[in-house]
Amino acid sequence: MGAPGTFISTDSALIARWLDGDHAAASQLVERHASSVARFVASLGVRDEVEEIVQDAFVRAFEALDTYRADAPFRTWLFTIAKRLVFDRSRRERRSRHDVPLEASVEAQTGDPLDGLVVSEEAARVRHALEGLSPLQRQVFVLRVTDGLAYEEIATLLGSTAGSCRVHYHNAVKLLRARVDADDV
Repeated sequence: MGAPGTFISTDSALIARWLDGDHAAASQLVERHASSVARFVASLGVRDEVEEIVQDAFVRAFEALDTYRADAPFRTWLFTIAKRLVFDRSRRERRSRHDVPLEASVEAQTGDPLDGLVVSEEAARVRHALEGLSPLQRQVFVLRVTDGLAYEEIATLLGSTAGSCRVHYHNAVKLLRARVDADDV
């Protein structure tokens, strides 16, 4: 919610404004969704090209915005575009015999070096635990926890069912807890 008296546009309103030529509306859409798309791309195992894929996803989305159907949230549509871009890149890399790294690294920034060390150690433990999840568990977990998507949205995005996504999420949480607790010992 914005400050009193401010109007927060919905994605649909921003899309309509952009289609009417308001370029600031596109900037607002990017600002609103770029970090979520980046986290999703990282959950797919991309390490070095996250920013490039996010930019490409927005470019493709804006090029095809007149075909966007509002039956799914705009963010979910962006995730679908990003997922296709990641899979296309992965397919090209496999053809050229290069391996794709498993997990992206997200480093926290703090002012105190000791705090930074503690945060880095914690982040490394969580990343290590995340790497132990199956790709589907990792994707469901990231979409649910960091992006707050409903199971139905995740299912649509991943081509699964809401029930299956619930099971994958539950199993991911259980495995993460066990692995992080094991690292504490």
